[in-house]
Amino acid sequence: MTDDLKRADIHLIQRILPHRYPFLLVDKVEEINGTASARGYKNVTMNEPHFQGHFPGAPVMPGVTIVEAMAQTAGVMIGVGADVVDQDLLIYFMSIDKCKFRRKVIPGDVLVMELETLRGKPGGKVWKFGGKATVDGELAAEAEFSAMIEFPKG
Repeated sequence: MTDDLKRADIHLIQRILPHRYPFLLVDKVEEINGTASARGYKNVTMNEPHFQGHFPGAPVMPGVTIVEAMAQTAGVMIGVGADVVDQDLLIYFMSIDKCKFRRKVIPGDVLVMELETLRGKPGGKVWKFGGKATVDGELAAEAEFSAMIEFPKG
């Protein structure tokens, strides 16, 4: 690990992403390597609202929220890597490809998300990312997704 790698705690994440409870799905991001790659963490807890109905008595984190957590990790990476903290960065899904779910994610798990940029550059509108999410080293989900990023004007 080099000195160039950066990290974002929950306070910095909230200065980058517009998401808030109950839809802020990343707790910290580490090993941010510019806009190239990053590792995010989500502590999965029973008090999250989706567990009331997904599924009562057998709580499982919905797959779409796992993919959203990966996308939020990518958003934090771009925010830090492109130095657009506190600048109202907006990111919108355009596509989700090659998405596969491999294991359940349940309360008590720590979801570790490894993201890399497959296409995109600071100031560009369309980006593509590849990611995988693991729990205890076991693959839980993987996907490629593209997003439109509205960088601050100026």
